[in-house]
Formats: sequence, structure tokens, C-alpha cells
Amino acid sequence: MRILVFNAGSSSLKFGLYDITGAETLRVKGGFDRFQGGSCDLKLTVNDQRHDARAPHGDMAAAIAAVPGILAAHGIGGINAIGHRIAHGGARFDRPALLDAATLAAIEELTPLAPLHNPANLAAVAMARQVWPDLPQVGVFDTSFHLSAPEFSTTYAVPLKWREAGLRRFGFHGTSHKYVALRAAEVIGQPMDRLQIVSCHLGNGASVCAINRGRSMDTSMGLTPLEGLVMGTRSGDVDPGAFGFLSRELGLSVEEIETALYNDSGLKALTGSPDMRDAEERAAAGDPAAQLAIEIYAYRARKYIGAYAAAMGGIDALVFTGGIGENSASMRRRICDGLEFMGVTLDIDRNQRVDLANRAAPELQGWGARVRVIVTETQEQLQIARETAAALAVTRPARLVLPVAVSARHVHLSQAHVEALFGPGAVLTAEFPLRQPGNFAAHQKVTIEGPKGTLDQVRVLGPTRPRTQIEVSRTDTFALGVKAPVRLSGDLDGTPKIRLAGPAGSVETDGLIIAARHIHMHPDDAARWGVADRQEVEVRVTGTGRDMTFSDVIVRVQPEAFTEMHIDTDEANAAGISGGAEGALIGPQ
Repeated sequence: MRILVFNAGSSSLKFGLYDITGAETLRVKGGFDRFQGGSCDLKLTVNDQRHDARAPHGDMAAAIAAVPGILAAHGIGGINAIGHRIAHGGARFDRPALLDAATLAAIEELTPLAPLHNPANLAAVAMARQVWPDLPQVGVFDTSFHLSAPEFSTTYAVPLKWREAGLRRFGFHGTSHKYVALRAAEVIGQPMDRLQIVSCHLGNGASVCAINRGRSMDTSMGLTPLEGLVMGTRSGDVDPGAFGFLSRELGLSVEEIETALYNDSGLKALTGSPDMRDAEERAAAGDPAAQLAIEIYAYRARKYIGAYAAAMGGIDALVFTGGIGENSASMRRRICDGLEFMGVTLDIDRNQRVDLANRAAPELQGWGARVRVIVTETQEQLQIARETAAALAVTRPARLVLPVAVSARHVHLSQAHVEALFGPGAVLTAEFPLRQPGNFAAHQKVTIEGPKGTLDQVRVLGPTRPRTQIEVSRTDTFALGVKAPVRLSGDLDGTPKIRLAGPAGSVETDGLIIAARHIHMHPDDAARWGVADRQEVEVRVTGTGRDMTFSDVIVRVQPEAFTEMHIDTDEANAAGISGGAEGALIGPQ
């Protein structure tokens, strides 16, 4: 599939043409900027050949209208779809969307949340729909990747009416963070869902993202792109009390303060220039304002990295991207210096000799360092092309109905822990069989003891496993007074410890999790439906009085599995399920 991608800013337009098939090939890369006097700068690369020029296009609409002629002049056609970067998709757009009239109207309503970005994005879409009226146009949202973040990281502690009006944290640069995390996983040789990564997108706009096992857990930008790091013209974190202070002391209106925070703050306010290269040159020449700006910039980034490492319980990789992250060796070093306590060390020579040609992602960590430090050029347009192609390739076959079972709290024990809890030589004895072949509910029960409370008479399931695993609901964790991560069964590294008590003794063990909603699926059913192991799907449950669609349901294809979806008691209560129900597998995500 051949995808044309547009990334429109307030004063510039980037575009790329990609062939997204078995191999991903960039055919054309271009950009228009410096619009003045009825012309603009055109930077164009076609099949690795540069064709830069001053072009007779006075604004972005004229530039977009010129793209078909530019492609035709180089013998390139056959476009199948157009992909657009959309900055803010709010809470509604958690994936790419076909840009029809209703979708565009919904995006336009979000303009107050991204006043510098969404209007330019929408103007590009409108022009592209005129130029290519018969091609599907797909929006890929900067905010979508972050909608997987838990409520405790997206919720502001403000009055309920404000939250009901839509005040919450969203985050941006999601397409970039997702791409660089995938690229880092390639370099490391592990699936992204097994890694804990901090991604630093440092450019004129800047943000840090905690990517916990493939999902955005937290990010430094919030409701708008103002929150977080120091940026070119944006302030980053500022005490909300500044609005009242500036209104009282300087007589400024909300609009004046907001405009200044977007356009006249950040590096521009500290040094007079929004460009980090200017700040570094002035700092080297002895300018104290520039020196302070660099220290503030690095400190803020380092603070977020440390916070996110703590939030995830450690990291496997720290990844730099964006114009500053890719090109400033000194800023990478300033940020990493002082992070040795968490396993981050830089090799000075590697850091100075970074070559990012051909999608390279060099590793910069010192010898023996526990955490990988990687730098790579962000490829947002490639990721937009990928997601556009994937969105258009989605098919919705006939619904597949499957049973939905409610899984109450339970424990899987290792043999060593069976004997520690029930006495030397003890073995699990079956009370009744479970639907999954070879599994049973044992006669034995244990008590789970937490710092706040206990859960008594918790069923042990058999057979024994190599490692003990304790599965509870989110509500149970509050009763126990301990936080547990959402994990797939068996994914136990970095899980909290808890005490189990039995008639013969007690053990303290890790392995406490909230089980991710999942489907045990027989290979024949997986083949019939066209899904693969560890793929995420959606399941619609109806007829319970509280119809609900469950997203992020992970398929586990197992040779002898009885096909069945498992949810915990909290999820069952939310959907009005008691005992069991049926759900319809309505397609992959």
C-alpha cells in the first residue's frame, strides 16, 4: 500500500510517501517552510536524491495543491491513501480514524486544547480532501498512545465538575514515543511488551514518556502541550497559582498569560532565542543567562526520567530523539550525569560520535551498564503511514461468540511453597476440575496478608507451577494495602511481595498481580478467527443490563485450551455479570 503522509505545523508542512508492504520504503520526503513574499523553501528528497529549491507557493494550501505535480514530475503515482498527523484527539480517539465529516467536526471541538496545532492539522486535511477527493484520509493522533495510561496518572486532583467538563491529562508526541520504543525494542532484541523504557523527545516541543511493557504509563505533557519540560517557546511546568498572581500584580488576562506561556516562554524567555543551538553557543561564550537555561533544561528532563524510573520500578532503556535529543551530545550527557545510581552511564566517545543514517539507533551506554542508552531519529511520518495502512486493512468478519468466565481471587503455588504452607511432603489435592484441561481447584486454601488487611480462605489452583503467583482484583489491593501491576499470567518479574499463610507456616513471596483480561484460545479457533498469540482484541458483552465492550483483551493461544475469556470480579461487576456470560469477539484492535 502506498501512503502519502502530511504533518502540518503552524508555519511549515512536512510530507512523505511510503510503500508499506513487506518492506517499508520511503519514496519521497519533503518539506515546505519559510513562507514569505508568495514563495517558500522546498526541501525534497526523491529516491535518496536531493532536489531543494525556492518554490512559488505562498501558503500551505498552495503547497499541498502542488504535491501531485511534484510527484508526477518524478514519475511517482499510485497513491492509495492519505495519512495525517492530528495533535489532539481527546479521550475519544484512541486509534487512527477515517476523517469523515463527523470525525472532523469532533476534532475541531478539541481546538481549545491544542490551539497551535489542531487548526493547522485540520487545514491540511481540508486541502488534501479537495486535491484527492477519492482517496481515504486517515487521522493518526498524538494523544492516542497515551490513552492506555492508568487513571492515577491522568487524573488531576480538582473539583468533580472540572473533571466532568474534560479536565484531565492527555499527553502528546505519542506517535514519536511509540516509534522510538519499537525501534529500541528492535535494537535490544526483546518485544516491547517485555521492556520498561523512558523515551525523551527533545525538540522545539519536548516531552518524556514512561513506556511500561508496551504501554504509555505516564508522560510529561498534560491537558495541553504546555505541561512538563522546558521547550523552545513553551514554559513547561508552572504553578497554576501564577495565573492569579499575574492577574493581580500585572493586570494580565487569562488569554494574555496563556499566549505568553505558549509563545514567549521556555528557552526564548530565558535566552532570547528558542533554539538550543543558540543557547549552547552563548553559554560557551560565557553568557550566564544561557548557562542557566541549559542547566534548567537538563535538570527538568533528568527529574522526569528519575521519577518515571521510580514509577515503573526501574528501566531497561533510556531513549533520546527529537532535534536536541538526536544532535546535542552535550545535552544528552548533562541529562545522564547523575543517573548512575539507577544504572545509566554514558560512554563519552560513543556519545560524541553518533551517526543516525539509515534508521540507525546506536547504543551509547558504558561497558557493563545495566540500562541501555539509545539515540535514534524519530520517524513519526513512517509510524503514521504504518498506522494508516493498518487502519484501512482492518476487516470485521462475522461475530465469534465465546463464553466469559469470572475469575475470583486465587493463588498458584510452587511445590516448595505448598510444603512450606501445608507441611513437608504435602501435595495439592483436587476438589473439582476447571474448564482449562489439566487444571483444578484444590482443597487447600490460604490467607493473603497485606500491610492494611487480609484476604481469608483464598482458593489454591493446581497443578503446581515453577513460581508462585497470586491473582487479585484492584479492589482487593486496597483491602490489602498494596499496589499490584496488571500483568499476564507468568509475567512476574518486578511484582510486589506479599505474605501467604497456611496451616503449617507462612511464606513471603513476590508474584502479586491483577490479571490482564485475556482469552484462552484453542489453535483451531485462532485460525478460524485469524488472530495470533498475544494479539489484542475487543469483546462485546451484551444481555447483562450493562452492555460493555472490553478492549485490550489479550489472546493466549494454547494447544489444549478451552476457548474462554477470563475477567476478574471488578470487571464482572462493571459489566453486570454474575457467574458467567457470553461475549462477541468483534475484531482485532
